[in-house]
Amino acid sequence: MRTGVDWFFSRVMWTPLILVAACAGPQVSRMAVTDVSDVSGHWNDTDARLTAEEMIGDCLAHPWLARAQSSLGHAPTVVVGRVRNQSHEHIRTEPFIEELQRALINSGQVEFVASDLEKEELRDERLDQDVNASESTRKEHGQETGADFLLAGTINTIQDRRAGEQVILYQINLKLLDVRTNRIAWNGQKKIKKAIKRPSVEL
Repeated sequence: MRTGVDWFFSRVMWTPLILVAACAGPQVSRMAVTDVSDVSGHWNDTDARLTAEEMIGDCLAHPWLARAQSSLGHAPTVVVGRVRNQSHEHIRTEPFIEELQRALINSGQVEFVASDLEKEELRDERLDQDVNASESTRKEHGQETGADFLLAGTINTIQDRRAGEQVILYQINLKLLDVRTNRIAWNGQKKIKKAIKRPSVEL
C-alpha cells in the first residue's frame, strides 16, 4: 500500500520529466521533395506535381501539336490561364499552375508566354523604362508575343463519408483552347481517389 509520502515523491520524480516533454520542440526530419507524403489525405504537393506531369505529357502526345506546328511554321505559343478550385477544400491553385508551366516549358515542344500577373509587372517595367531608361536600352510597347493557345481548367471533388471513413475523388479537368478560333484543341482529365480512415479520437 502506497503511503502519502510515496505518492508525494512519485509526483516529484515524474513532474520534471513531464515538463521536459511538454517543453521539447517539434521533431523535424527532412524528406526528398519527390517523396509521397499523405498526412491529412487532402490535396498536396505530390498530387499537384504528378497530375501536372501526367496531364501535360498526355496533352503534348495528341495530334493538335503536329497540326499547330505545321500551320504556324514554328512551335505554338501557350499561356496558362486560370485553374479554378471548385472542390470542397481550400486549395491554392498557384503551385499547380506553376507545375503546369514547368512541365510545358521543360518539354521543349512549345513556346511559353507570361501569365496575366507577370504581364502586368512587365508592362509596369516598360512604363518605368519610358521615363528612366536610355533610348538604346528602352523596351518598346506593343512587341509582346501573343499566345496561340490558352490552357485552363478546374479542380473538383466528390466525397463519400461515414463515421471514421471517407473517400475523396479529385477530378482535374484541363482544356487547351485555340485563342484565335475558340476551338478546344485538347480536353484532358485526371482522377485521384483517396480512402481515409480516421481514429475515433484524434490526438
